[in-house]
Order: sequence, then structure tokens, then C-alpha cells
Amino acid sequence: MKFGITSRNKSLIAFSHDLFMLAISFAISLTLRMDITDAAGIPPFSLFPAWGIFILIGIANFWMLDFYRGTWRYASMNDLLNIIKTSTLIMLLFLPVLFFWNRLEDIPRSSLIINWFVLIFLLGGPRMIYRIWKDQGIRRIMEKDSHLRVPVFLIGFDDIAEAFLRHITRDPASAYEVVGILDPTGQEAGRRMHNLPIMGPLDKLQKALDKVSLSNRKPQRIVISKVIDRDSMQLINEIAANNNLSIERLPNPTEFKSNLGNEIEVQPIAIEDLLGRQQAKLDRPAMERLISGKRVLITGCGGSIGSELSRQVSSFKPSHIILLDSSEFNLYSIDMEISENYPSLKRDAVLGDVRDTSRLNQIFDRFKPELVFHAAALKHVPLVEANPIEGIHTNVLGTKNTADACRRVGVKTMVLISTDKAINPPNIMGASKRLAEIYCQMMDLVGKKENNTRFVTVRFGNVLGSTGSVVPLFERQLKAGGPLTVTHPDITRYFMTIKEAVELVLQTMTMGAALASEDAGKIYVLDMGEPVKITDLAKQVIRLGGFEPDKDIKIEYTGLRPGEKLYEELFHETEPLVPTTHNSLKLATPRIVNQEFLTHSLEKMTQLVHNKKRDEIINLLAQLVPEYDGVHKSNSGTKTELQEQAQAIV
Repeated sequence: MKFGITSRNKSLIAFSHDLFMLAISFAISLTLRMDITDAAGIPPFSLFPAWGIFILIGIANFWMLDFYRGTWRYASMNDLLNIIKTSTLIMLLFLPVLFFWNRLEDIPRSSLIINWFVLIFLLGGPRMIYRIWKDQGIRRIMEKDSHLRVPVFLIGFDDIAEAFLRHITRDPASAYEVVGILDPTGQEAGRRMHNLPIMGPLDKLQKALDKVSLSNRKPQRIVISKVIDRDSMQLINEIAANNNLSIERLPNPTEFKSNLGNEIEVQPIAIEDLLGRQQAKLDRPAMERLISGKRVLITGCGGSIGSELSRQVSSFKPSHIILLDSSEFNLYSIDMEISENYPSLKRDAVLGDVRDTSRLNQIFDRFKPELVFHAAALKHVPLVEANPIEGIHTNVLGTKNTADACRRVGVKTMVLISTDKAINPPNIMGASKRLAEIYCQMMDLVGKKENNTRFVTVRFGNVLGSTGSVVPLFERQLKAGGPLTVTHPDITRYFMTIKEAVELVLQTMTMGAALASEDAGKIYVLDMGEPVKITDLAKQVIRLGGFEPDKDIKIEYTGLRPGEKLYEELFHETEPLVPTTHNSLKLATPRIVNQEFLTHSLEKMTQLVHNKKRDEIINLLAQLVPEYDGVHKSNSGTKTELQEQAQAIV
């Protein structure tokens, strides 16, 4: 049977200690203040009532101020401040009581000031000594059993790094022992943290590892405590691979869970950590003002972007959220998640397809949304290339149906989620999204003239972890033992995390809703940073799995798929970018066709889709999006009248 001191007994022991210190502080302060002659002149029994009053006031304050919820083992500056506050209150209450008792005739008044200092020292000193003794005792145990711990090299000089060091020092069961610290900036090099020397900067990482290996135990892992830019992360990854070290990271403060207490656990490095993207500054109050109390509808709510939109929109307290998706399982999954995390939020989960005009109109008439996020789309390039009618039906006509419904019921703002594949598209998916952009740009100009619905289009590249993206594919291939398949050695893509992409989408809505009329029809382009080489991404995934690229796990090149480009673009050469008030957002100048012509062409496309005229649909798409160079486009070398009209800029 395991015995231990209960929490109640610990509180009683602490109370007994404080009661004793309270009592002797009174005597010590008088002794320090008075010499033998002064003491002889005071009748000894006249001090006992004052002493008793002092002790009673102290006991009352101890319990009223909840003095025994703290733990001596983790005594801190907050505990010292509580001791100062309690001692001050005791003396402030004792002084007037004693004055009314005997006009302070028997006790020197300066002894009360001395008593204040003595009481703080007697209450705080033992707590600090106990804390130091426990820490040093655990440190001795750690040193004795250090060979059982995993030696790690810590990169970072911040509060999280210090908390991690403090935690593993206190916890005898910790699996880690820090054998070296490096400050990436080099500004703190030469100083010490928890008696460990700090090295730096980052370009001296290899020398630091060699130095630690010679003078101490050789590190087995690198632990990173802060967000580092992508180039630095790639340098760390490369050096770690050369030294056969795995990489882990400490959690960000926002990732701490309330039930972890003082425990800080390292986490595996995720592929998004290697992007090293700095967190964009967001105007969250403006987002909340726009969304709070509004009826918000999200199409494609069960997809990668749509589900994250649903989560973040729900956090801003809309009056009603309408979740729309054509997939029963996806809709069920996000609806259950929102219901668990936001039980008081009014919501409706609606099965429906944006391609079904009558169903969409029924939904809009019923719920009358004020804000709409249109995330429903078919985005997998090879699948859309193989099924062009379905892709065009969803991406073009589905967007048209949604935009028309927004305008009809008076939605304040609609956001279209677009893609970098819409620029100079060699595939049907990109061309269909570009045509969707064109329609929403045209509708935004119309809305500007009529002071009606604003249509905001936001364009960005690939998001890590989204359905059908390359990273989940690499992870599945890695679990199967490889190889990892890449279409071309030189292929590059822009990447962003889903969370960051959605945050910036919300930012665009707040900016787009207040956009000046002269900026109507422009497209928001997210700053995607530098493009990433897919081969490098594959190598990083392999290293994160603890393997060596091309040695343990092979990389195979399969050739570009139909409609696939070597690199993506975020804006067209005829779309000069205009800066905005947000560093991560730019505006692309609109390229919009004539409204009457576009409306007539899409009516024709609707009929062709209904009649399943595959080749005619693709040919019409190529004419409406002149930069689309698909194999089905006319090869006559001369532009048709339709193409010339499609290039007419409004």
C-alpha cells in the first residue's frame, strides 16, 4: 500500500508552520528594537494581550486570503507577493486595534515596521529554501541517472525553452537531458540558461553539435522551441540528417492544454513546421464585428477548406451558421464537431448540391444568409481532366448558381475560394476556376453599381493536408515502405497551412466588405511565400520518418500527368498586383468580360452540360478562358469571334 501526505494534511502542516512564524516574529521584532533597559521597563504580562491579538489577526488573514492553495514545491514570485500582501494587511489591521486597546503605550511603534520585514522573511524564507532543496535534490538524481535519459540539443532562447528546461530538471521521470543550447540569432551566445552555456548563431550549429559531443554526451535529438524561417528550418533538417539526429519541437503556447499543469511535452516536427512561415498579423476584432450576429452559409463545408472555415467562423459567434455539402458523411462529421465545440450556436446541416439550382434557391430563401463562403469545388486536377463535364458543372455553373442566389436574396458579401491553378491554366480544373473568377468579378462590378452584394474572390496555392494533396500521399507511401512518387524532378508548388489560409480568407472578407468602389472586381491574392520543390518536400517527409532519402526510401519520377504544370503562378501578366493594407494580401487587377456576353455564354454552357456535350463544353471553356491551352482548344491559329469577345476588358 502506498502512503502519502494528503492535501489537507499538507495545508495543516503549512498552517502550523506559519502560526509558529507569526508568533515568534512578534517577539523577534521587539527584541531587535529594544535593549535590555527598555525591556525591563515593560511589564511582561502587558505584552500577552497584544501578542494574542496579533496572532488572531494573522490567522484570520491566512484563511480569508486562501493562503494555502499554493504548493511549497513550486513556490514562486507570485507566492512571495501573496506573502507581502498578507503581511501588510496583518500589520494594517493590527495597528488600529492596538491603538484603541492601549494607545500603543507599551510597544514601540517602530517595532511594527520591523515586524513587517521579519514576518515576510519568516514566511517566505522556508518556502524558498524548500523549493531550492527539492530542485537541487532532483538535479542530483538526474545527474546520477543521466545515462538513462535521451540527450537532446535545444535550439531556442525563449520562455518555452526555459520552461522545458525547468520541467525536465524537476521531473525525475523525464525522458530528456538537455546537453546543449543554441540561440538562432546569436545575440545570447556566451550567456547561460540553467547553468548550460548558450551557443550561436544558427550557422554554427554543426560546430556546436561537435563541441557538445566532445565535452558531453552526444545528442540524439534536436528540439526546437520557436518558429524559425523556412531556410533556417531546412538548414537544421539538413544538419540533423547528416548527424543522424531526429527533430522535435516544443508546443506553442496556444497548443498547451489546461490539464497539463507544468508539463511540457515535445512533439514530432510536422511538414508544415518546415515551411517556417511567420504568423500573419490578423485583424480579429474586425473579423468578429463582421461575422458576430450574422447568418453565415458555407458551401462545401465538409471539405478541407470548408471545414476549417466552419470552425473559425463558429468561433466568431454568428447568430446562425448554415452548413451546406453534397456529401452526407462530410456534412455529418463537421456538424457533429461544431455541435460539440459550440453547443449554443444555432446551426443547420443541409444536404444539397450547388449544381442544383432549385435546391440552392430553396436553401437561400429559407435561411436568407447575410455572408456566404463558397468553398464547394472539384479540385483534383487529373480527376477533373478525366471528368470534365462534372468539373465544369460544379466549378463554373455551381459558382454561378451560388452567386445568383446571393444577389437575389441580398447577401451582403460572398467570398469565392479560388486557386493559383486558374492562372494560365493547362487543365480543365484551372480553367473552370478561372471562369468562376470571371463571373464573380463581373457580379462584383454589377453589385457596386447597384449598391448590392459584394463578391470577393481570394486566390491561393496548395494547402498542406488538404484532401488529395501531396503530403498525405507521401505519408501513405512512406508507411507502405516507399517509394515516394513525384511527377517531375523540377516541379514546384506554393504551400500554406489550412489554418493560415482560412484565417487570411476571413481577413479578405473584412477588407473586401469595405473595399472602395474603384477596386471592385479585383482578386485578392494571398502571399504564399516562395514555391517549394516537390522533390525537396518528399525528402523532408522521408527524413521526418527517420529514413534516409534514396537510401532507405526511394523517390521515383512518374512524369507529368494530363493538365499538370511544372510551376504555378498567382497572377496573370495582365493582372498587375496592387498592395493592400495587409502585408500578406495583394489585389490583382480585374480581367472581366462583357456581362451580356458572359451571361449568354453560360446559358449556352448550361444547355451543353445538360445534354452532356463533352467536346463542345470544353471548346466553349477554351474560348471563354483564352489563356487555357488544353488539347481540346481550336488549333486553327486564328481567334474566333467568341475568343475576341472573351478578351474584351471592361
